Amino acid sequence: MPVVSKNAELLTIVFQDDGLVPNNPMPFLVYKTAVDVSRNPEATIEQLFSSNGWGAMWRNGVYDFAHYHATVHEVLGVARGSARVQFGGERGRAFEIAAGDVAILPAGTGHQCLSASGDFGVVGAYPPGPPMDLQRPTPENHARALKTIPLVAIPTTDPVMGKSGPLVRLWRR
Repeated sequence: MPVVSKNAELLTIVFQDDGLVPNNPMPFLVYKTAVDVSRNPEATIEQLFSSNGWGAMWRNGVYDFAHYHATVHEVLGVARGSARVQFGGERGRAFEIAAGDVAILPAGTGHQCLSASGDFGVVGAYPPGPPMDLQRPTPENHARALKTIPLVAIPTTDPVMGKSGPLVRLWRR
């Protein structure tokens, strides 16, 4: 079973709609140093997410252009390296994320990799529901996203802490 740190620091931030990136009134969550990735990092993160009901996983980095997902929530588990990622669109906030960190993005949360170490690697996953969509910040996409985001189901589990995790308590309509 993956090792989840009991000392993981949880950050919660609500990003405002900036007119192009809708973001979400539910908080963006970051667990700092949440997962022990000292052995087989990608498989460790995949096992953790899967054990908490999040699937449709992939391995890669974070795109270097601003984008968001309007039909699904997303979790990013950093398996290797580190990066500076802008979350919440241009008026959001840049975070340094590193191996062992996990970011949970409610539907509509903008994200873009600003810089990364050469070994930066992420495992991404989604709760059960529709497939991932990729939206760039345009007025047309924003208008459509404002209609789809409120329809995205709230997950029944936190991808890191399961049924008793902060996401379950903090994400409410």
